[in-house]
Amino acid sequence: MEDNAPVPDGAMTSGNDAAGDAGTPGDGQRPRAEGAGAGEAANRPKKPRSFWKELPILVVIALVLALLIKTFLVQAFSIPSASMQNTLQVGDRVLVDKLTPWFGSKPERGEVVVFHDPDDWLAGEPAPSPNAVQKVLSWIGLMPSANEKDLIKRVIGVGGDTVQCKGSGPLLVNGHALNEPYVYPGNTPCTDDELGGQFKVTVPKGYIWVMGDHRQNSRDSRYNQSDKHHGMVPVSDVVGRAIVKAWPITRWGTLPVPDTFDQPGINQQTSASAALTVAPQGVAIAAVLPVAVWRRRRAVKWKRR
Repeated sequence: MEDNAPVPDGAMTSGNDAAGDAGTPGDGQRPRAEGAGAGEAANRPKKPRSFWKELPILVVIALVLALLIKTFLVQAFSIPSASMQNTLQVGDRVLVDKLTPWFGSKPERGEVVVFHDPDDWLAGEPAPSPNAVQKVLSWIGLMPSANEKDLIKRVIGVGGDTVQCKGSGPLLVNGHALNEPYVYPGNTPCTDDELGGQFKVTVPKGYIWVMGDHRQNSRDSRYNQSDKHHGMVPVSDVVGRAIVKAWPITRWGTLPVPDTFDQPGINQQTSASAALTVAPQGVAIAAVLPVAVWRRRRAVKWKRR
């Protein structure tokens, strides 16, 4: 048979012949579309990053989340003194709610709150000296706050309340005696001394009156009445409400508002006490105005002479 004889229809050709024909696939393979090789490469699963490459990213994300939580939601604080015994012991860690104040929540009677030092209440107290690592961890919220300018006390009176201590007690709020089982055993609700233990005050609007549960070992509103706020704490200085004792785990528990602050009638502020919250400025104007008018008239008469 001649080499150049025509190939019958349907006859198989050799691989070499197929390779020689442009655009004709050999060995019975299906034709590939252009770019198919690139598509297959794109569809291949990517090689996962190593753990050590992802670790820095995870750490950064964790730190950012911790900072956001500490700034807007919850922050840990360490109890440095015995002023809130036995409710809180030295070294306890509490979690403070910082979220609800963003929605307009104000401190209420009976709550345990953390607040910034209003006016050198901590003067003379030894300041903590955390190391650099503790400062960083405290700043991002992974450790209790190391800020020595924060205090923790119980809210006794809010704006418009009249709070009174006479003798050894009981403590009166708007004329109602408080039953205070949280007061340190052996302490009296009021302290019979002339340094601030005996008082009757009306809390201005926008302020709170605070006292420690260890009444005979707490430098609170009673003993700071000579400061610029007369012992009151501006609501704007309140960091938040302590809601949980988180550490040590054996002392875990919530910090609810005692029932004594829910007694009937305690919310009834007298009209006189409500007026006193705005009276000082009004009284000053009323007292000065007649004198100013009299002096002005006298000056006019003097000029006419």
